[in-house]
Amino acid sequence: MSQSQPTKPPTPETPSETPTHDLPSALVHDLRTPLNQIIGYSEMLIESAQETHQDDFAADLEKVRSAGHRLLSLINDNFRSVHTTEIAAPTAAALIEAKKPVVVTDIEYSIAEKTIEPTQGFILVVDDIEANRDVLSRRLEKQGYDVATAKNGVRALKKLRTQSFDLVLLDIMMPEMDGYEVLQTIQNDETLRHIPVVMISALGEMDSVVRCVEMGAADYLTKPFNPTLLKARIGASLEKKRAHDRETQLFAQLQENYGRLQELEKLRDNLTHMIIHDLRTPLTSVIMGMQTLEIAGDLNDDQREMLNIAVSGGETLLGMINDLLDVEKLESGAMQLDLAVLSPTELVDSAIVQVATLVESKQLSLLRHVAADLPTLRGDESKLRRTLVNLLGNAIKFTPSGGTITVETRMGEDAQSVVFDVKDTGEGIPLESFERIFEKFGQVESRQAGRMMSTGLGLTFCKLAVEAHGGHIGVESVIGEGSTFCFALPLANVES
Repeated sequence: MSQSQPTKPPTPETPSETPTHDLPSALVHDLRTPLNQIIGYSEMLIESAQETHQDDFAADLEKVRSAGHRLLSLINDNFRSVHTTEIAAPTAAALIEAKKPVVVTDIEYSIAEKTIEPTQGFILVVDDIEANRDVLSRRLEKQGYDVATAKNGVRALKKLRTQSFDLVLLDIMMPEMDGYEVLQTIQNDETLRHIPVVMISALGEMDSVVRCVEMGAADYLTKPFNPTLLKARIGASLEKKRAHDRETQLFAQLQENYGRLQELEKLRDNLTHMIIHDLRTPLTSVIMGMQTLEIAGDLNDDQREMLNIAVSGGETLLGMINDLLDVEKLESGAMQLDLAVLSPTELVDSAIVQVATLVESKQLSLLRHVAADLPTLRGDESKLRRTLVNLLGNAIKFTPSGGTITVETRMGEDAQSVVFDVKDTGEGIPLESFERIFEKFGQVESRQAGRMMSTGLGLTFCKLAVEAHGGHIGVESVIGEGSTFCFALPLANVES
């Protein structure tokens, strides 16, 4: 019989045959922690030796660092935390892709990441092990950051509330208050949640990565830290913090400027009101004086014509002044409505009487359509009549000779309002001007563009007067075909 060949023992080079032993997470953490310190200190010593050209010393230190990595790999390959949750690769990959790159194993890093320069900032390092705080602090200080440390979550939160930090490096596994609790407290605090938190752990468990990202962590790093990746991730997180700070500062400045603008607008309005009010009295005296001259007689036809033109101009100016005062009162709520029972038919007829001469002088056709059996309504007769007169005046002004103006009064389609329409066959209004023409001084842009879309503050008065009655006003228009201004008063203001 031939002798059987001995079985080749499994080797670390065949990871698929290497048994994995379950250990408590805390024990795996404790096994990795001193190795992380050995690797971290040896890396800093290697850098120092290279800077002082101690090549032999650096070579020996490299052997120490390599031995630490080999031992760390053995732990990673042979032991698994019993609380580790197995997560399917697609799910983990999707989360990482949606959030940001994370590190769960020791890997080589690309040259692209090495090009990221650190952003100066004040960093809080939170870890319950002094050696870990020391390694990380010294590395960060060497990269140009200011660093403070805290040995537990309670002290970390106290420092966060009394000092201004730009970033927190937070260890997960700590006694009493672990990193998850600290992160949750930070995220729940309105004054702290803007500070980015990078979670750090000696364990590269995927469920820990997922949990931290879902809780709002800015990033996640595993020990031992790759210096290039540590520098890149901190730099990226600090840049986001800087962007948030700039946004906050700009918003505060915007609020301050807006408050100042409101003060200036109030000052302007008060000054405008005072000037306009003071203008009305002497202008009224001028108009009355000119009217007295006309009555006195002894004027020839040319003088009488010029006097009539002056009186008409004065009355127009007085109307504009009254519009400004009334708009100011309506905006401030100082103008009270004199409510009374009104007939929609009589309201329309009284408005038509006031514009009849203008209609005739421009040779326009004025059509009137008032629905039968309209209910009476409660409103301020002078303001509603003035609203109709303003709309009719607009229509007359922008309708060429031979055109048609139509006034229609009807019940709303929902039977909950009385609707007044004023239609014309004028030049029409651009769509982009529909909202602006109702705004105070909204016609300024139209005038600058060479267009006249409104008669000053008349449409602003119409809007405010209608809204004071609980109604709404709007416009529909087609360039070259005409416009329809429409306002509706709700049945809340209607009496049967």
